[in-house]
Amino acid sequence: MTRINTNVSSLNAQKSLARSNASLQESLTRLSTGLRINTGKDDPAGLIASEVLRSDIISVERAITNSERANQMISIADSALGQVSGLLNDIRGLVTEAANTGALSDEQIAANQLVVDSSLESLNRIAQTTSFQGRRLLDGSLDFITSATANFDDITDLEINQANLGSAGSIDVEIDISAAATQAQITNNVSPDTSANATLSFAAGTTLGLANGTLTIRANSLAVAEDNVVVTFVDANQAEAAVYNAGAGTLVITADFSAAGPGATLQGLADAVTAIAEFEAETDTPAGAGAAADAAVTGTTGIATLAISADDAGADFNNMAISIATATGQGAGTPGAVYTADTNTLVITIDDAASTALSAIETAIGNIANANLTAVADTTDGNARVTVSGDTAAADSGATGNTLYTGGGVLLESLVFELSGASGVEVFSFEQYTKISSVVSAVNLVSDSLGVTATDNAGVMEFDASEYGSGKFVSVDVISEGGAGTFETALSATRATGTDIAATVNGYVASGDGNELSLNTATLDMTAMIAAGQTATIQFSITDGGAMFQLGPDVVSNQQARIGIRSVNTARLGSTDGKLRELGSGESYALNTDPTTAASIVDEVISKVASLRGRLGAFQKMTLDTNIRSLNDTLENLVAAESSIRDADFAAESAALTRAQILVQSGVSVLAIANSNPQNVLALLR
Repeated sequence: MTRINTNVSSLNAQKSLARSNASLQESLTRLSTGLRINTGKDDPAGLIASEVLRSDIISVERAITNSERANQMISIADSALGQVSGLLNDIRGLVTEAANTGALSDEQIAANQLVVDSSLESLNRIAQTTSFQGRRLLDGSLDFITSATANFDDITDLEINQANLGSAGSIDVEIDISAAATQAQITNNVSPDTSANATLSFAAGTTLGLANGTLTIRANSLAVAEDNVVVTFVDANQAEAAVYNAGAGTLVITADFSAAGPGATLQGLADAVTAIAEFEAETDTPAGAGAAADAAVTGTTGIATLAISADDAGADFNNMAISIATATGQGAGTPGAVYTADTNTLVITIDDAASTALSAIETAIGNIANANLTAVADTTDGNARVTVSGDTAAADSGATGNTLYTGGGVLLESLVFELSGASGVEVFSFEQYTKISSVVSAVNLVSDSLGVTATDNAGVMEFDASEYGSGKFVSVDVISEGGAGTFETALSATRATGTDIAATVNGYVASGDGNELSLNTATLDMTAMIAAGQTATIQFSITDGGAMFQLGPDVVSNQQARIGIRSVNTARLGSTDGKLRELGSGESYALNTDPTTAASIVDEVISKVASLRGRLGAFQKMTLDTNIRSLNDTLENLVAAESSIRDADFAAESAALTRAQILVQSGVSVLAIANSNPQNVLALLR
């Protein structure tokens, strides 16, 4: 159909040309921008995915920047701590040098003290001036803030390295201690007494005409062979004599106890007993006592030792003076006993004209109100005893008996033993009859180099590790001991180790090292030194503080890290012995005052600073550096994903451009032909 009003061919050509122009424009836009998606209509779903990826990319880029900035901050702190370590090492060297008082003059030590003072000032200056972008790093402002809840005083040193406070901004900490740490201990229960005892007996019907006073008989030897020897008095018309039969365990004292014979005196009896090597005698004749016998003591074999002991442990009754007083009409069966605490004296009053049984005296002492004393009539060794011997009934008022026994045991034979601890080894050599107190003193003189201390606990030697924990031990190796010695057999063990504290922190099992607890979880990294022997539950809260780093792209707690950096000020750095500032002039641990403790403090501080540097370095290497590498990988993948969605493929777009150009050119030619078609109508009209 031939028409001139409507050129359909032209319309078709225009439509095709418009499409070709649109395709050409699209190709030109993509090639000029490099993007496949320039507007939402290009690819709505792709645009949405692309924008989400772009947001992730920007967040990851900022997270990388944050980590790099945190790395820079930690590097500055580490550099400053390196200077702190150098100063501490210098101080440690000066402390060691100052201990050489035999070669250094007071002026030289004073000069070293000035250097120490200057170093302490430098440490404080570093603590106050080290900063990053205006924020102080080592003054304690980045340490965690805690709030005590229950038994917080049982923590002697708390260090919170890292904590995740979450959205609440705080975390509650509960430490449940199931077992306290212990020290390694070896005990040695040697004999608590240093003398043998004797049982006095009297020949039946014998009248003892002794002078007023007390005759005490004891063995010279410390061996048990002279324990429970039966001492018998025999009346004969002769001068004083004494015979000891070791096989029978008897000591027979013979003298004329009658008024007609030469008579027996306390001193004569004492001389006779002393003539025997195994025994010696001591007399106590009160002033003003007469030479003649005031009363007679007759009887058969009887116990002559009365042990008086305190009911409670302690030194309240040590060196108590014991007196035997007489009074007419007191009553042989009802002696009296009075204890005076102010003067630490015990006065026993007996009948001056009759024989008083020791059991009656025992009862009288037991009836003293609030004295906490117990008397036991016995022949065995006791911790405290008064020996009532000789003419007890004739003792004048004020006569003084034995003093309450206060000593420890002794070594029954010569001894050589090796004592080992966590800090070193020492060999000790002692002669026979060395007191336990001397052994204890010898060990304690070198306790700092052994890591072992010794105690005399009522004759029981205790060797204790100076510190707590499974890493500390005590070892006793007996090298040689005499045949009758009891040291080796009395040892509770030859080697003992301590135990570590056992506890949980917020339900997690914590690691124990002596009294120190440590925990490292995703939410809490801390160490706490617990007071010795404490088993109570400890509760506290971490309410704020620490340096918080945003490490991930999402602002959530598991993509953040909050670490604590303690102050390195000399008033804050220290150990259980004291603070670093106390090494200054005029302080408790100055070089001329106590270099030993000063060295201990500096060693502990050096360890803490090194630990802080190591922890910060580990945070840099294992957290920040790995986080940066991981985020870079994530960024690469995100960019690749976003590029695959949004970026233009130039090869494809170039081909599309060429095609569009050809189509446009072809469309223009076709449109020109279509526009000329109506002119063909003129040929029909001619």
